[in-house]
Amino acid sequence: MPAQPHRPEPDTANVANPLAPGSSAVQQWQEWHRQRLETVVAPYGPLSVTGTYWLADADDEGWIEGLPGRWHQTPGGEGVVLHADVLDELTVGGEPLMGDRTLGASAGSPEPTRVTWGDRRLELLRREGRWAVRVHDPAASARRAFAGIRTAPYDARWALPGTFHPYEGARRVPVRNADGRERGLDLGGEVRFTAPGGGAHTLRVSVVGSGALWAVFADGTSGRGSYRFRFLRTGAPAPDHSVTVDFNRTTLPPCAFTEHFLCPFPPPGNTLDLDVPAGERDLVT
Repeated sequence: MPAQPHRPEPDTANVANPLAPGSSAVQQWQEWHRQRLETVVAPYGPLSVTGTYWLADADDEGWIEGLPGRWHQTPGGEGVVLHADVLDELTVGGEPLMGDRTLGASAGSPEPTRVTWGDRRLELLRREGRWAVRVHDPAASARRAFAGIRTAPYDARWALPGTFHPYEGARRVPVRNADGRERGLDLGGEVRFTAPGGGAHTLRVSVVGSGALWAVFADGTSGRGSYRFRFLRTGAPAPDHSVTVDFNRTTLPPCAFTEHFLCPFPPPGNTLDLDVPAGERDLVT
């Protein structure tokens, strides 16, 4: 089975959602920040994840410790067969599951097949050809303990003009992930910008969604004033390849909220030799 490249964890709160056209940049950022916090604390947001269970750890009958039902990869590896009975208390698409049901990955589906277990949701993942089940629980301790995200006030100096330089073809580079494994990360080009006060810099980016750009980066504050690395998304570049690099919308990666996310570390070249004091910094403790 060929290795699957890493794709960003779903996080629609990172996408710009401006107010009316006449709104100021500060007002637009405040609305984005409000929506971002709502997404984080949502019942099935990143704070709700309580476990990621790999099908490779199932016994011969498909039982996975900590999960109801029996889980098997389909013969071709393109899906998962879930078997349940009444005692498992599982539903699929709102209907009680009795017997077998073949499921696919939720990534890329406009409305993924939803498996629920009481109040919990079970999400199927596929990484490098390996299947896993991620559990979202609204009663997760991380939701109860959450005290907020330490975030810098909006600073117009860090909303920077940039230029996107696409590669001729996607380049996959090996990158260590938060679980200690090395996985492939697809990169589609580079964004070049000038930092406040001068100094040209480059970020290697992935192309996601409808052409938006996504970067994993570290900077001089990483691990000493902010989380060890952060995410940055932009809108799709304009026809002339210009793009706004707004570090005010820098976000913590999902693995900052719980260890059960498989966040990639910054690829080579994405550790900036400057301090970026804007955006989300770390969790409030």
